[in-house]
This record gives sequence, C-alpha cells and structure tokens, in this order.
Amino acid sequence: MAFFGSHPAFADAPPPPIPDTPAGRMLTMWLETFNSRDRGRIEAFDSEHAPKLPIDAAMRILEDTGGFDVIEIEKSEENRVIFRAKWKSGSSEDIGTLALKEQDPAVIAELWFQTVPPGAKWEDLKMDAASRARVIAGAIKALDQSYVFPDVVKRMEIALRTRETQGAYNGIVTGDAFARRLTDDLRDVSHDKHLGVRFSQVVVSEGEPPGRPPKPDRAPRDPLATLNCGFERAEHLPPNIGYLKFNFFADPKTCGSTAVAAMNFLGGSEAIIFDLRDNHGGDPGMVAFIASYLFSERTHLTDFYDRPNNSTTQSWTSPYVPGKSLATAKVFVLTSKRTFSGGEEFCYDLKKLKRATLIGEATGGGAHLVGPHRIDDRFSIDVPFGRPINPISKTDWEGTGVLPDVTVPADDALTEALKHARSQ
Repeated sequence: MAFFGSHPAFADAPPPPIPDTPAGRMLTMWLETFNSRDRGRIEAFDSEHAPKLPIDAAMRILEDTGGFDVIEIEKSEENRVIFRAKWKSGSSEDIGTLALKEQDPAVIAELWFQTVPPGAKWEDLKMDAASRARVIAGAIKALDQSYVFPDVVKRMEIALRTRETQGAYNGIVTGDAFARRLTDDLRDVSHDKHLGVRFSQVVVSEGEPPGRPPKPDRAPRDPLATLNCGFERAEHLPPNIGYLKFNFFADPKTCGSTAVAAMNFLGGSEAIIFDLRDNHGGDPGMVAFIASYLFSERTHLTDFYDRPNNSTTQSWTSPYVPGKSLATAKVFVLTSKRTFSGGEEFCYDLKKLKRATLIGEATGGGAHLVGPHRIDDRFSIDVPFGRPINPISKTDWEGTGVLPDVTVPADDALTEALKHARSQ
C-alpha cells in the first residue's frame, strides 16, 4: 500500500522510470520545463502544449512547491499518467494527473495536482466507481433542491449521467481531479461560473461543508487581517481626485470600520475612482454600504430572488453614512474581465442609476448568489441559489458581464479615468 508524506523508503531511492508513452513523454517535457523555473520557457511550453494553463497560476504553484520530483508512477495509460511527486521545497507530496487531448496528443487536456496530508494512505484518497457515483448523486440532489433555474438542473443531470454511463470518469482516481472535472461538465451546461464542486484533502466533520484546507507547511492566516478587509490603496490624486482600490467586498459587520476609514479619507474629493479591476465579489451588504456614500437619499439598488425560499429581498442604500458623503462627487469605476460577482453588482447598480462612468473591460459575468452544500466528508458543491433582479433593467449580468461606458484595456483604465476626471 502506498503512503504519502514523509516516507523513508523513498528518501534515497532513485526516481522511477517515466513510461515511454505519449503521456509519459509529455510529463517528462513538462517536468523539465517547469523545474527550470524559467518563466519565459514555461510560458512558451504552455503556449504550445497547454494553452488552458494560465502562466500566473503556474508560477504560483512553482513558488509554493519549488518544483516536483516524481517518486512513483501510480497508473499509466497511453494518453494519461497518474504519478506521485514530492515538492522540491518542503516535505509535502502531490498526486498529479496528466492527460492528453485525444484529438491532438501534443496538447495537454488535463494537468491536476492534489496535495495530500503527511501519512495519508493512497487507498483513503483514491476514487472508485462507487465513490464517483455517490458524489454525482449528491451533487444532483443539491442542485435539484436549490439551483436557481430548475430546468437547467435537468439538463445538467442528463449530462453527468450520460458521461458516467459512457465511462468518461473511469480514468479519474483522485478526488481533486474528479471535483474539477465535474465542475467543468456542470459549467459546460449551465455556463454558471459560481457553480463548482470542491474536494477537501482532510475529512471534515458533519455540519461543516468541505472546503480547501490550508496549504501544507504554512500556518493558516486570517484573510481579513492580512488583506486589510480587501482595501489595498486609498490616495488623493491631483487636482482633487480620490482613488480607492479594493479587491473584495467583506462582511460590513466585520469590516465596516475599515470601509468607513477609507471613504472618509477620500471625503471632500470632487471626483472618486473605484478600482475594481481585481475585485472578485463578496458580501452584497458591503456593496450597499459603500454605494450609500454616493447618494444623497435612500436609493433602490437591486432585488435578490432566493429560489429555495421562493422569496425576494430588496437592497437599498442608507440615507445616512458615518462621516462624509460623496453624493456630489463624479464617480468612475475601473473594470476588467477579472471583475466578478459582487464587484459586478456595484458596477451594474451604479450604471443603471447613471451614477458612475465605467472604464475598462467587460466584467466576468457572474451574477448569482451561491452557498455550499455538503455531499460527504470530503466533497461539497457550491450551488447558486438566487439571482439579482435590477429594478430598472428587470434582469442581471449573468453570462454577459457588465459592459463599460468607455472601453479600454484594463491596464489603461486608470490613465483613461484620470483623463476624464480632470477634463470635467
């Protein structure tokens, strides 16, 4: 039985031969490139052989792991290889899966890594037909109970059941890889970027949905403390322009004081620029809280429909804010394709109310409200259960994103916004 983590039997063992198959040869090329730590070389390899792999994600993995040394081949097929690899930095180990595109074996279709806890047994982590069937059934049940569009659930169920019957999942033996594949297949039908299956490397107790555990060899950190509740920069730009960059909308109960400090620092600005180019969403309550500084009276922002409860809740700005109001300031919002979810709500609400000029790129296109549902002690599914309904447009930005008023590359959005702010 194979074990993971610190394993003395492999401490001085020579690396195993990588199979002389199309998948094995691709793995050898990828390892040589990845372990070179040369960003340009990695980017060139990915461009030719793995166009779906974003270079920034690859470099983050490299920073965490220091590269990989293969220590065992778990399973080898013509176009797929499953292997065990030790991090070059630290003692952690991953199970990796590399699969080639059937229509074009020169292209990597799948490259997944699942970090395993020290001492974990391969048999405890391995997926078999029964466990895959259980996860599929649990995912379908959660979707049937809560997904915002019941008719789409039926199409997703048919897609998963068909793939299962055809044996499309038979070669997937790690939980993380299976979660990623189910996510891809569900999104192929729903086109819903909030929908996703998650796998936990550790058993999670009843009542707590499995999530992503802390990275090995690193102490867990409080993201609100380390990231200043999402607020990255607040500054005054000449002649009297406020600039605020924040990357998520935190719970106002926890982070309201940070938001108040940022907004009051910029109080008195004749124009204000909100930089949401890296804002991935968050709490609708914080969206309304920050928007309240931009209106002189109580204003209807949006409605939220909740399918499980068959209810609709209205979201309004507050007529009073702690500190200085910016109700008379000109407002500009910077956007990118990375702007998502709650960041998009802020953009959409202000655009429909004609309260801001959006500058940059079309946003990511994720409007739905989402909540986790437990499948078992390792799997959960994030199910979009509700949607915003704007009182003006009577719809939302799901799948389309929010279109800017002034379209420029995201990197040029601040320069363009300053030009507009200074000319008015």
